[in-house]
Amino acid sequence: MVDVLAIGAHMGDEVAWGMALAAMRRQGATIGLLHLTPGEKGHKTMPPEEYARQKRREAEECARELGAEVWALDYRDGELPVDDEAKHRIARVLREARPKLVVTHWGGSIHKDHSAAHDLLPDARFYAGLPAFQGDLPPHWVGRVFYGENWEDNRGFQPEVFLEVTEEDLAVWERAMRCYALFRGEVSPFRYIEYYKALARARGLEAMREYACAFAVPPDQRRRVVRSLLD
Repeated sequence: MVDVLAIGAHMGDEVAWGMALAAMRRQGATIGLLHLTPGEKGHKTMPPEEYARQKRREAEECARELGAEVWALDYRDGELPVDDEAKHRIARVLREARPKLVVTHWGGSIHKDHSAAHDLLPDARFYAGLPAFQGDLPPHWVGRVFYGENWEDNRGFQPEVFLEVTEEDLAVWERAMRCYALFRGEVSPFRYIEYYKALARARGLEAMREYACAFAVPPDQRRRVVRSLLD
């Protein structure tokens, strides 16, 4: 059981919200990671099967640094389906992990697996929470969903919630992310660490903080009931 479950299309997608996970861990929350695919087709020279084995080792090391539990499905990179089987498999993890909050991809992505992860969650959340869908685990309703800010998922992304993060959180996140060869610059020339550090600084300035992470929310979470407009 965890308080927060981050669902990534690929092992390594936690780079986008790992600072927030580190912050919540520092605040006493328990955290988990669900990887839907290894992300094994992203290496230019290493065969996918070999890179998948490497990514699985890296994901375990990263989770240890973050203090996170890990779940992983066995879909193939670039082939994540949006179907009932995948939704029910995610729903089973939701019932097992029993998170209060899920963080996942925003839907406006250049990567089809990221968009698929976004599209799978609403029905998976429904299947997990409805007692009529019977299984070997009791139902569990996930109360809140946040969509993390990812450089690949920025089509139409609007920051709505800002979470303050500290230099300590950034340090934990960077140690965890450098468990991946990808983020050490050994796979891609894109400077992931620099990018997300700069983004945290920019969002922090917007929020009048030193550093922050930004999230979008589903439309149903924008509604609030208050006793007074002054509250």
